[in-house]
Amino acid sequence: MEFKDYYEIIGVKRDAAQNDIKRAYRKLARKYHPDVSKESNAEEKFKELGEAYEVLKDPEKRVAYDQLGADYKAGQNFNPPPDWNTGFEFNGGGYTETNAAAFSDFFESLFGHDNKGAGSRQSHGREPQYHAPGEDHHAKILIELDDAFNGATRTITLQAPEINAQGHMLTRKRTLNVNIPKGVKQGQFIRLAGQGSPGSGKGKSGNLYLEINFKPHSFYHVEGKDIYLDLPVAPWEAALGTTVKTPTPEGTVDLKIPAGSTSGRKMRLKGRGIPAKVPGDLYVVLQLVLPPADTLQAEEFYRKMEQELAFKPRAGLGV
Repeated sequence: MEFKDYYEIIGVKRDAAQNDIKRAYRKLARKYHPDVSKESNAEEKFKELGEAYEVLKDPEKRVAYDQLGADYKAGQNFNPPPDWNTGFEFNGGGYTETNAAAFSDFFESLFGHDNKGAGSRQSHGREPQYHAPGEDHHAKILIELDDAFNGATRTITLQAPEINAQGHMLTRKRTLNVNIPKGVKQGQFIRLAGQGSPGSGKGKSGNLYLEINFKPHSFYHVEGKDIYLDLPVAPWEAALGTTVKTPTPEGTVDLKIPAGSTSGRKMRLKGRGIPAKVPGDLYVVLQLVLPPADTLQAEEFYRKMEQELAFKPRAGLGV
């Protein structure tokens, strides 16, 4: 997938005011409109301009896009960095109301996800009322896996766009203290009442919905309520069986490795996943690790195994 420089497509600088972006887009849109343009690539250019303007006209999309920085060049191979969109505060519950499939894979990878919070309201298309509730906001945040086991209070900082009097976009930050409940799961929403947009008249403020995601862990990964651990084992441990010290999020346990185990064998530790009324499980996946033949003694040992063990690893392939 190729990186798209939306500023370059519309022909403005990265610090351009919103009105400058609008004027530049309109000028180019008239030039390349398929109904009037004689350019051979008019339809392609017009579609490309529409995609760029969809992002840059929207302060929320623009501030998120700018988070990627100016280090990428147009046409450069690109994959979104993990969790690139955490910490941004959005109105209305979603990244885009536009059909992402109408644009490129690049747009889809960044803005094609519907991240609405449970129970979020959208005011689009609704007539303004004197006493109207404020819009809900949403944001994605990262927490430690340990927070799901013990609960925690965390200080988070959210970023949101703000347009100044000159039409330039600024980034406004706010800091909140958030209670992380024990047993919270990946993708779950935490509701902060009244932390969305203020209402008009006597209307109540909207809510803020925080989507929970876990920070990458050095050796665990989470799927729903279950946790997975790749456990390195030596060939003799797998072949002969043994008991090994094994980490879990709640402390070290003694795990019995059955004799004759193979790489990829999955062992279930019931109830040692994410806490809940019915807790998840911890799955330990055995991964055989071979000692390196990096000394003369180790090399001779492998030669001896080759000679004395009637082991044919590819016998089942008929070769």
